[in-house]
Amino acid sequence: MKSKKVSLSRAKERILSLRREIEKYRHAYHVENKSLVSDAVSDSLKKELFDLEEMYPELISPDSPTQRVAGKPLDAFKKVRHEVPLLSLNDAFSEKDMTDWVERVEKYLKQKVQPEFYLELKLDGIAGELVYENGVLIQCSTRGDGKVGEDVTQNLKTIEAVPLKLESVGSKFPPKADAPRAQKVPRQLIVRGEVFLTTKEFNRINQNLEKKGMKTYANPRNLTAGSVRQLDSKITADRKLDFFAYEIVTDVGQKRHSDEHRILQKFGFKTNPHNRLVESLAGVVKFRNEWEKKRKRLDYEVDGVVVIFDDNKIYDNAGSIGKAPRGAIAYKFSAQEATTRVKDVKIQVGRTGALTPVAIMEPVLVGGVIITHATLHNFDEIGRLGLKVGDTVVISRAGDVIPKITKVLKNLRTGGEEKIS
Repeated sequence: MKSKKVSLSRAKERILSLRREIEKYRHAYHVENKSLVSDAVSDSLKKELFDLEEMYPELISPDSPTQRVAGKPLDAFKKVRHEVPLLSLNDAFSEKDMTDWVERVEKYLKQKVQPEFYLELKLDGIAGELVYENGVLIQCSTRGDGKVGEDVTQNLKTIEAVPLKLESVGSKFPPKADAPRAQKVPRQLIVRGEVFLTTKEFNRINQNLEKKGMKTYANPRNLTAGSVRQLDSKITADRKLDFFAYEIVTDVGQKRHSDEHRILQKFGFKTNPHNRLVESLAGVVKFRNEWEKKRKRLDYEVDGVVVIFDDNKIYDNAGSIGKAPRGAIAYKFSAQEATTRVKDVKIQVGRTGALTPVAIMEPVLVGGVIITHATLHNFDEIGRLGLKVGDTVVISRAGDVIPKITKVLKNLRTGGEEKIS
């Protein structure tokens, strides 16, 4: 049922009130994980706002909750140049790698550095950059090649965890007691973060695709990337992406990376509550090892820990090498997949006389364990894989599961491989 026609001045007043109320509920639900009202109440307020804006289209503004989903699909994505390059990270896989990393930074800076590190769980999503002008979201883009990305504004606006307007955040949602003093929202604010899908949403979307007889996605990251690059934002909106902010590019007085996270919270952004500040490499290793064990409790996928020198002066002075900053590194969890070569296939005889082919491989570290053997189950499996002795293969081992050859990389064959009889 349509709202009754009201005067322009009363409509404007009501629209502003509705936007403030809807924004309060959005922030509580999507940023603070609090439900102040039922979904039905929130939907009812959004419907009233939609009807009023339909009556008075001149009162529609880009930061209105009704503008999260664009009406017309795009023909193509425009290119966007990042003001500051959006770098990727080099990887570390062991305590020695981490010690070597700190030593490299100290050698480059020609000084010993304070071992204070800010730790962020490394989500398996895709990086996104948000640009605000006078507190209003005007542009969202992907990483691209680090210098030039794609304009995906209408898609990232569908993410409820992404605020469309920052102006009233300070008064409506006061920061925690340990947050920096309230900063005024600058004329321009550039924020970066990770776009991701929860495991629950990933499973829901794949189940729906399966019911329709359509191809499903292999993992949440691929689905996230596909959702962000939809030309029709209605499809993106239906997939309920999420967002954690992790960096402020703009100078708003931050001296440390941990300051940036507190300022982001003050501006109304959702940040990962599990991130921590530690004062030693031992603290880094402990945090990483704890989360390698606990990550299955999370409702999203993580594949390691981002370790950053908390002092922004150290980070900035360290500069970058190639497309990666020297002052940050990704300390990865034990790989669940790796590649190796099959040296031979032996036949194992079971107690019942069953013959099981077993691949003998060059040693490889998978899931924290050195793997040298993998069962091939039966000869049908060898046929399905198209496996030959000498092949380069992908080994998978999730958790405590028995190692398994999941794929043969046939393009790496030299011609000297031998058929398994």
